[in-house]
Amino acid sequence: MGKGFGQLYKMQGIITYVLSPFEQRAYAGAIKNGIPNIVRRTRESIFYFAPPLLIGYFVYDQVEKEHARLMRKNPKDYENDQ
Repeated sequence: MGKGFGQLYKMQGIITYVLSPFEQRAYAGAIKNGIPNIVRRTRESIFYFAPPLLIGYFVYDQVEKEHARLMRKNPKDYENDQ
């Protein structure tokens, strides 16, 4: 019928091995190797993302508190109202 893509030219001296997608184990070692790898990477990078995250949280918290304080009415401003 014809050759498919990737089989149009025969190269000599190059050996390729192909494993069918149905024979691969997609999640091989995901628990055994994946979880410790996530923990290791998190430990290594915690000092890069934690300080800006904490600083941002504290600034946001203080800004929200100040905004809530400024939005309150001062009762002394309304003492003489009838």
